[in-house]
Amino acid sequence: MTGISARLAAAAILAFAAFPAAAQAPVPVKFALDWALQGNHAVFSMAVDKGHYAREGLAVSMDRGFGSGDTVTKVASGAYDIGYADLNTVIPFNANPANANKITGVLLVMDQSLAAVILRKGAVANPKGLEGKKLAAPEADAGRMLFPAFAKAQGIDAGKIVWQTVTPQLRETLLVQKQVDGVTGFISTSVFNIKMAGVPTSDLMVYRYNEYGVDLLGSALIVSQSFAEKNPELVRKFVRASIAGIRDALADPKAGMAQLKQRDPLFNEAVELERFEMVRDLTMLTDNVKRNGLSAVPADRLAKSVDTVAQAYGLGGKVNPQDVYTDRFLPPAAERRLVP
Repeated sequence: MTGISARLAAAAILAFAAFPAAAQAPVPVKFALDWALQGNHAVFSMAVDKGHYAREGLAVSMDRGFGSGDTVTKVASGAYDIGYADLNTVIPFNANPANANKITGVLLVMDQSLAAVILRKGAVANPKGLEGKKLAAPEADAGRMLFPAFAKAQGIDAGKIVWQTVTPQLRETLLVQKQVDGVTGFISTSVFNIKMAGVPTSDLMVYRYNEYGVDLLGSALIVSQSFAEKNPELVRKFVRASIAGIRDALADPKAGMAQLKQRDPLFNEAVELERFEMVRDLTMLTDNVKRNGLSAVPADRLAKSVDTVAQAYGLGGKVNPQDVYTDRFLPPAAERRLVP
């Protein structure tokens, strides 16, 4: 074989060897949100539409959710590979001994919780004034379940609260109609539902737990521990691409709303932009995130937050904080900076 022929043969072998990698099909990933499409979900739609997941070799299908608790259950069952949910819902799930496949947060998107008590302005003078008032919420509402932690921090006798159990669809309606004094829920949902029912935000009083002595973590990407153990690099890729989507949404939120509109013709871009801005300002660009980067959760803060939720749910010491959240799938802190 001549020198030229040998070189051509070697090149052909190298090209053939490289072909399977180049032609490798993207890995399908089933991803469940926490609720129907809202403005804050632009961080994920932009990661899909701008090709961030695809560049990591992932073919992501993103579905709406039906509540964080439902998303946690579906991820644990394997119906979905990755989910987005309120991290506080992971704690009671992991505490249940029947749930062998524990759920773990791998990227904290919201540095703080949006859980709150929402009332009409003037209903009470201070949090202590909630004693004797009637509050409406679904029985499993996170704001209702976490209320004891807020009550403890504010010296409220939680036993003096009159609870009216309602469906999520009726909760804000009762407050608008003045049939109850207040509601518990996420302000990103309840405040906007009340506003769209004709009550301006300026007429509301909001006691967000994180602003009243309760340091609760917010919503996060979640995986089952079994899935993470089998697919650690996939989880890292998904986290990296999601961070890129978060950057895009923060840089151009209007574009994010337009992308969500393409998924849902009934999506109100103006309202959802306002919702996104609320979530961004209160939970995504906190002082902690500005200083330390996205998903910076010191061990002592994690332990205290998990303990606070466990006590609110009456779980005692049944939950290991390291099962609730891990930073081992995160890129370096320098790559998680959201502001210069």
